[in-house]
Amino acid sequence: MNIHLTDKKCVACEGGIPPLTEAEISTFKPQVPAWRVSSDTKSILREFVFKDFKEALAFVNKVGAIAEEEGHHPDIKLFEYKNVSISLWTHAIGGLSENDFIVAAKIDLL
Repeated sequence: MNIHLTDKKCVACEGGIPPLTEAEISTFKPQVPAWRVSSDTKSILREFVFKDFKEALAFVNKVGAIAEEEGHHPDIKLFEYKNVSISLWTHAIGGLSENDFIVAAKIDLL
């Protein structure tokens, strides 16, 4: 039985492990179908559009709460007053880890 990413918790990554391979990425990607894998396979990205700045900012704050809870922090950009772009990658290994997919799945629940 596979455990869904939203039921998992991020594990601290201090480096020393390789980033996920394309095959490993393809096992996690179906659980976060709205996220795009970058062309270099080092990050996953998603953009969100909201009604106005207030909604976009509230969303950013919710994402921040998830990031703090998981100890895994995305790059977040709020632009053109109602658009939010999120990029996830594991800085310590210079690529993707399971943590990135866990956080993406939890963001998708918002």
